[in-house]
Amino acid sequence: DGPAQRGHRAHAAGPLMKTSDSQDLPASTASASADAPAPDGPAVPEGFIVMRMPANPFIDGIGPLYGRLEDDHFVMGIRVEQRHCNPGGTCHGGMVMTLSDMLLLMGSNIEGRVNRYFTTVNVTCDFIAPAPMGSWIEGRMQVLRVARSLVFAQGLFTIGDTVVARCSGILKPVSEPDPRYDGRRYFEG
Repeated sequence: DGPAQRGHRAHAAGPLMKTSDSQDLPASTASASADAPAPDGPAVPEGFIVMRMPANPFIDGIGPLYGRLEDDHFVMGIRVEQRHCNPGGTCHGGMVMTLSDMLLLMGSNIEGRVNRYFTTVNVTCDFIAPAPMGSWIEGRMQVLRVARSLVFAQGLFTIGDTVVARCSGILKPVSEPDPRYDGRRYFEG
């Protein structure tokens, strides 16, 4: 292949898109993977809804993120799709870090009732067990302390009874209280 054709060879279903050094997918397959799971795919567990959050182009590319409240405690969930996986077929560590960041940010507004835009000062994540493609990951968090200028939080991600990852973070509120970041809004239709 010449430089113009590398990664974009013709295919009966249309041009191929290069998704990694090891895989070519028809363009129609690659674009479909960015959408929500197919209707005949695994179901979202009962009680979870698509989170309604302020515009976030980065998260739009990996989501949707799902959430529910259990006795006023935030639970975030996501189905591990191929686009979230590493070459070994399990959820990529970078994806788990992104989920950790979102769990702590969103959960701090819900459980800490801070209702402000945060920047992340630090997120630490321990990868404990793999999350295979197709699995449903749930994250639960705890606000440890809300100080004047920082919020300290921690969380666990599980698949059923198996702990997949443990995270902790320090968040900095950088706005005044804003109703757009009121955690209850994440659950409005």
